[in-house]
Amino acid sequence: MAGSPGGPVATTARTEGGVCSQGKRSFGGVCQFCAGPTAPQPDPPTGMWHWGLPAHLCPHHGWASWGGGELYTGLTADFLGREAMIFRTGGPRPALRSDSDQNLLHDPRFVMAARIADNSDQDDDKVYFFFSETVPSPDGGPGRVTVSRVGRVCVNDAGGQRVLVNKWSTFLKARLVCSVPGPGGAETHFDQLEDVFLLWPSAGKTLEVYALFSTVSAVFQGFAVCVYHMEDIWEVFRGPFAHQDGPQHQWGPYGGKVPFPRPGVCPSKMTAQPGRPFGSTKNYPDEVLQFARAHPLMFWPVRPQQGRPVLVKTHLAQQLRQIVVDRVEAEDGTYDVIFLGTDSGSVLKVIALQGGASTESEEVVLEELQVFKVPTPITEMEISVKRQMLYVGSRLGVARLQLHHCETYGSACAECCLARDPYCAWDGASCTRYRPGTSKRRFRRQDIRHGNPALQCLGESQEDEATGPMAATTVYGMEHNSTFLECLPKSSQAAVHWFLQRPGGQGPDRVKTDERVLQTEQGLLFRRVSHLDAGIYTCKTLEHGFSQTVVRLALEVIVATQLNGLFPRDPRPEETPGWGGLASTPSKAWYKDILQLIGFANLPRVDEYCERVWCPSRSRGKQAKGKSWAGLELGKKVKSQGQTERNRTPREVEAT
Repeated sequence: MAGSPGGPVATTARTEGGVCSQGKRSFGGVCQFCAGPTAPQPDPPTGMWHWGLPAHLCPHHGWASWGGGELYTGLTADFLGREAMIFRTGGPRPALRSDSDQNLLHDPRFVMAARIADNSDQDDDKVYFFFSETVPSPDGGPGRVTVSRVGRVCVNDAGGQRVLVNKWSTFLKARLVCSVPGPGGAETHFDQLEDVFLLWPSAGKTLEVYALFSTVSAVFQGFAVCVYHMEDIWEVFRGPFAHQDGPQHQWGPYGGKVPFPRPGVCPSKMTAQPGRPFGSTKNYPDEVLQFARAHPLMFWPVRPQQGRPVLVKTHLAQQLRQIVVDRVEAEDGTYDVIFLGTDSGSVLKVIALQGGASTESEEVVLEELQVFKVPTPITEMEISVKRQMLYVGSRLGVARLQLHHCETYGSACAECCLARDPYCAWDGASCTRYRPGTSKRRFRRQDIRHGNPALQCLGESQEDEATGPMAATTVYGMEHNSTFLECLPKSSQAAVHWFLQRPGGQGPDRVKTDERVLQTEQGLLFRRVSHLDAGIYTCKTLEHGFSQTVVRLALEVIVATQLNGLFPRDPRPEETPGWGGLASTPSKAWYKDILQLIGFANLPRVDEYCERVWCPSRSRGKQAKGKSWAGLELGKKVKSQGQTERNRTPREVEAT
């Protein structure tokens, strides 16, 4: 994570032993600090640490990976960002850099790099780079377009002997396609790569690449998540090279003879042939290196699983910036839970359900967690499956979140089932963490794919049936003023409906919304209350045929004509007491006059409510005392107020 502009802190990375911070001053030295109970170790699957370089040190989207004593870096060689390079420094191998040829990199925006083994031969290991770049139009037309790439270099690359000396001799790149197919063959492309997460599989399965994309169109803004099999990426790099006869020509597959060894192949035991040993790239013929320099791009693009994104989000209030994924075993299968970090300091928890034979998937937003009180972009996210924790970083600090919050889904079987969270299941008494193989089967009430409580909760009494009808909470509204009825359903997938039972009416009627009465995600907003709005409002949710009452509110409207007589108008000058004088009438709580309209039976409840509204300093002081939040800005303490302030008249009344 970035420190302050010009400061030394560059980035932090979580390891099994603790947290590592690496810093660098602009074009200066590098320092590293690690804290933890044991010596830090790199990520076992990659053998590397990787992190993004902050904007104040590398304003052109750099990225670095550390592994095996070597540092792989993608960044610009000059501070103006005119010459992009991929570097390797440190370690026993010679330092390498990219060739300055513009065919290699065009204004790249590096996102991630990782060392990935293609097979059991360690000499064939490669470092893969994920980035976006701005290139001339591929059809030969005017203008430039943004495309996303996956590039790679061999770990044992030593450069050439006469050609590409001290430069990468095995660099290749291919396009990453993430698009939504449309009618007539038209596609909606998401071309700007935002973040990449590598989901390492269990034994016998291939690595999966989760990539977060955004659009670059000024007309349409959206985000998409595409998943790629590593085997498909390997297949593209084994395919034909791209060739262009001239700047105004379209790209096509190279039809000539490809020299041996094939450009981009690592020197290893599996690629060497008897009589033609190639123990190093320095032994490669010049024609191989010349071909690699002229044809770094592959003709085939890398397409996602199912040929489309697993997740598409449009018209969001915030922008998606980070992605991590956890593979979770549930009662009815295995699901990939996607965590998305935003530029407003929140994290979305989402699953994508594949719909049988259909290629389209169903998106289910499980939670949206606001990590930081002050809206700030999330710059780093790391997941610890062992600790079941999500680590979120921003310029304000680092926060730690649990991967699951099963207790928030309610206290009924149906609520737990409708949540469709792979981490959670109904155990017969509460919604708790699902642990495969640790409970008896009859207590595993979970249905992620369908979320059908009628089947899963058979024989379980629902909350309404067990406790009877929900009691209505009384709320008050002033005629001609605005008021709000809050309703927060536990499931974000449920449809919310409001019903009104008028005094003396027959059955509850569906609330009709218009310009005066608006239904929002948080409840029902009355922009101007009418005396005809009085009644009992019921907020119900409907999901998969299951209806549930969330809240019942009894709205009582105080008529404006009755309220006007309670407050005196502006007094005459001779009736106004002087600064040192006393009022002729004893002071009393102004709001108690309104009880004539509300009813004295509600006196304790209203009195408590008004004390809480107009004298919040005492309750707020008790709650804030002794609490401190690292990395978050807290509001100033409210000064204590005198006894006379408790009974003060509202500002609206004073102004009349």
